[in-house]
Amino acid sequence: MAGMGPPPKPAGQRRRRNATVATTRLPAEGRGGRRAPNWPLVPDVVMAARRDLLAAAVADLEEDLAELEGTRKEASVRRRLETTQEKLAIIKAQMRAQRALEADLWRDLWRLPQAVAWERLRWTRDVAQYVRHKVLAELGDLAAAKEARQWSDRLGLSPMAMLRLRWEVAVDETAAKRAERDRDRADAETPPATAVQPAADPLAALRAV
Repeated sequence: MAGMGPPPKPAGQRRRRNATVATTRLPAEGRGGRRAPNWPLVPDVVMAARRDLLAAAVADLEEDLAELEGTRKEASVRRRLETTQEKLAIIKAQMRAQRALEADLWRDLWRLPQAVAWERLRWTRDVAQYVRHKVLAELGDLAAAKEARQWSDRLGLSPMAMLRLRWEVAVDETAAKRAERDRDRADAETPPATAVQPAADPLAALRAV
């Protein structure tokens, strides 16, 4: 994000470790399986306004078509009505897709380790703003894609952004040791490979004669 400055170096590369700002360690398991907070934003007012305008236009064209039935203008009004109905159907489908994608992304984000920090900082609405822009970007809105990238940096959703925020995911040492023991046990139970003997040379006997 512009104006944030260069990220700090990883802890292992800092010369004066006792002079650096403390790093926030985030649990790898995130918020422990707790459900996501309630969605804090109202429905997309821009999409809702477009839907309502198209619905009103369809109603007006339907009235005009009924009055012009049997006249020369009927075909023209019918074509306008069909075009407007198609646009209305598209905007309704987009709104349904947006709601479904927002719900899925919202739930997935609150399972991340970063969600522990968001909850402490009360960034619920900030996360929701990112979700709104990210979903609109996936639906083809280029301006929303730029906003989503900026919110992603603010929320620490990339390794570089986490460095800037001085967040790091704590290693689950218990799980790591368990995985190491499982690998050692599997290696111990695997029988050693039998050495493959080289094939006999069929010309050796002829050369010996």
